[in-house]
Order: sequence, then C-alpha cells, then structure tokens
Amino acid sequence: MSQDIRPILAGWDFDPDLVQVRVIAGDDGSELIQMRIDLGLLQMEVDGRPDGERPEGFESLLEYYEAAQKRAEADRSDFTLTPEDCSRLMHEGLQYYRRYLSAFHLERYDWVARDTARNLRLFAFVVQHAGRRRDRIEFDRYRPYVVMMHTRAVASLALADEDYRAAVAWIDEGIAAIRRFLADYGQQEHEAECSELQFLLQWRTELERQRPKGPIERLEQQLAVSIKLENYEEAARILDQLNKLRAAGSHGQPMLGSS
Repeated sequence: MSQDIRPILAGWDFDPDLVQVRVIAGDDGSELIQMRIDLGLLQMEVDGRPDGERPEGFESLLEYYEAAQKRAEADRSDFTLTPEDCSRLMHEGLQYYRRYLSAFHLERYDWVARDTARNLRLFAFVVQHAGRRRDRIEFDRYRPYVVMMHTRAVASLALADEDYRAAVAWIDEGIAAIRRFLADYGQQEHEAECSELQFLLQWRTELERQRPKGPIERLEQQLAVSIKLENYEEAARILDQLNKLRAAGSHGQPMLGSS
C-alpha cells in the first residue's frame, strides 16, 4: 500500500483564509475528522483523545492527573502539577482545541460543547493544582475564548430546536462566566476591551430582536408605542385586549397563537 498522501489531497487544495475540515469514514467504519493544513492534513478521532492515544491507560492525560490527585487526596498527601506536567497537558489541550474548532466549522455543536467543556475543566484543574503561577496564568488566559465557544455551541443547539429562551439563558450564563474571569483578575473596568464578552453581548441583543414574540408581548409593545404617541384611545383598546388575554391565561385556557 502506498504511503503517498497526494491522492487523498487531490482536489482539496489548501486555502490559508479558510478553516478546511471534513468528516470521513475510517477503514473500520467509524467517523474521523480531517483538517486541511498547508503541508497535508490532520486526522482526528471523533471520540476520546483526538490522536486516539490512551496515555497511562486513561482516556486522556487530564483524566490520569485527576485520578492521581484523588489518590493523593485520599492518602492525605500533597499533589502538585510540575512545569513538565503542565507542558504535557497544554499539548493535549491543543489537540482538543483543533478538534472543537473543526467541529464548529462542521456545525457539529454537540462535539464543540463536549470538547470546550473538557478544556474548561482542564483550565480549572491546572489553576487549582499547578505549582507555578505562570503555568496557571498560561492556561487560564484562554478561559474567555473557550467560554465564548462553549456558549456559541450550546446556544446554537438550543436555536436548532427553536428554543430562543434557552439560547438566551445560555448566553447569559456565558456572559456571567466571562465577567467572573475579569473579576478574578481585577479587570472589571476593561469589559469593552474583551472581544469575547462583546461578541456574546451583541449576539444576545440580536437574538432578542429575532425571538418570536407571543400575543401578549406583541400587545405590550403596541401599548408602549401608543402611550408614547399619546394615542390614548388606541392604548385603551390594546389594554382591554391585554387584560382579556391575561385573564384567559390565568384560568389555564390556551392562548391561540402564543409561542
């Protein structure tokens, strides 16, 4: 069997301005992710560690170190991540980053949500157990970006189900998480400079405009406009409709057209 990968890349030319990814079927029938890079391609497993390895018999190094920390805690002994440990964990975290970036462009938001949650767990673990402050900061500085990507994934999954309320709730949670990060480092006054936070704030505003509104909310908006224009006769008519709808809702009767 030839080891030349040129036939595999035929017709899939590298474009430096695009993230080029695809899902293929492996020889065993399982799904694999491929990312086109300038000198060839990266191939990643969909599940488990992206390179398919099982370091120390665990799904990933993070699980290995988490198990070691729990053993140390049970033995009431110290557990500290060395700079070498952190270097290994950073290399592994980059693998998951490449996979969730690929999955995002494939619109496989379930994979993105899984891998971003995993890397956020990694950051928290290193911040808690790394011996050197520089290692803790090296990991944690990526937290706003990964929070943003996780939020985009879970909110997109909600939007696929047309659940705008859940999507906005996820975005609010992401906004709060980034603000906690800024507070952790005394950077609350620099919210405007945090591109990840500003993206989520803008996205939330856009979703609120796009969100389908029920009959009560539509009437409430019309009422506000009528009052602002001092059209009190129209306002009274709208208010009467509102009261009837609210009364019907309070008695458990279905409101036709509600979303």
